[in-house]
Amino acid sequence: MRALRKVLTTRGRAFVGAGVTLVLAGVFFGFPDLTRFGVLLIALPLVSAGLVRTRRTRMRIERHSSPERVAVGQEAHVALSFENVSPGTTPLFLAEERLDHTLGDRPRFVVGRIPPGRVRTIDYTVRSHLRGRHRLGPLGVQVQDPFGLANRHAVLEGSSDLVILPAVHALGSSRHPSSGAGSEGEQAHLIALHGEDDVTIREYRDGDDLRRIHWPATARTGDLMVRQEDRPAQRRAVVVLDPRPTAHGGSGAGSSFEWAVSAVASVAVHLFTAGYAVHLVTAETVASARAAETLGIDEMLDVLALTGQHDDTGSDEILRASQALSGAGGFVVAVLGPCDREATGRVASLRQPGTTGLALVVEAREFGEAPDADPAGEHVDLLRAAGWRAVRVGPHDAVADAWSDLTAATVGSTR
Repeated sequence: MRALRKVLTTRGRAFVGAGVTLVLAGVFFGFPDLTRFGVLLIALPLVSAGLVRTRRTRMRIERHSSPERVAVGQEAHVALSFENVSPGTTPLFLAEERLDHTLGDRPRFVVGRIPPGRVRTIDYTVRSHLRGRHRLGPLGVQVQDPFGLANRHAVLEGSSDLVILPAVHALGSSRHPSSGAGSEGEQAHLIALHGEDDVTIREYRDGDDLRRIHWPATARTGDLMVRQEDRPAQRRAVVVLDPRPTAHGGSGAGSSFEWAVSAVASVAVHLFTAGYAVHLVTAETVASARAAETLGIDEMLDVLALTGQHDDTGSDEILRASQALSGAGGFVVAVLGPCDREATGRVASLRQPGTTGLALVVEAREFGEAPDADPAGEHVDLLRAAGWRAVRVGPHDAVADAWSDLTAATVGSTR
């Protein structure tokens, strides 16, 4: 009986109730026609419930999102395809796509009858204000009889993931991030990425291309000499993200950690586009040993889309990885929160003599509850004393503006 109540709709239960009443009234007052009509009202929803429960259809569900890579705040169009793989035509049914709450309201739509072997596609749009991996599906369906007396709910297994990338802001600066500051000893000591190849002359070796023979040097030395064209070295940058929960404030899309992730993504893309070999140092790249690799834009954004806050004990590994990379050359960009002055001092030691260190220090307390966070200004002063360019940022500071202030600043300047 309980299962029957779940199958019957409100209209179906009303039919059963009215039928029972008419049957009792017909028997009591001696009206056979009234009794027969009551039996009909009872039988109709019961037959409908039986048909709905016993009818089985099989469908294959596929989802395709466009574009495949979407950033925070951008729309993604999802094509939901239904393929009828059963021998009979599917009934009319109501479908509801189950989504993570961050993707918005669950789309609902009516799917018409699908003949055997045919495919029907329905599109819907999602938008997320929070980066990460979000689930699309499974699909809930509701099949109802033509009279609306009974229905059956089912869940069609199968789902897919939609990865939302962090927001990337266009950065510009009137000054190169590793440009010199005269007496501050910050002249860029790395070879530019673009420019003429360095040409050196060496003796001919078996297998060398004869077209590379350098005839003036051959005539001067009396031995065959060839040109060896060396590609210039690529500038390197180390971008560090502070994942400590105690160093950040707020929650959700408005937290200081999300601001920091967006800032790191913007800086990494900006430097890669400018020709730098970028090393992204996060808890995830350190754990997977990818911090030592130079990543492309898509790879870096994929990492940052899924990065999260990690226990403070993991900061030692991040600092050790950053130290090894910065010691091999290049300049450092750190986006960190104010928590532990000792940890900030260790970050300050990442800048090698003759190189540039840039730091964005989030004012965690302004983003929300951050009981362990110190004032960001104290940590900014500590970094500046160690030769860094550093500025504090709050929830109302745009990433592009903060970067412009940072790259325009000189060591020891105030903001």
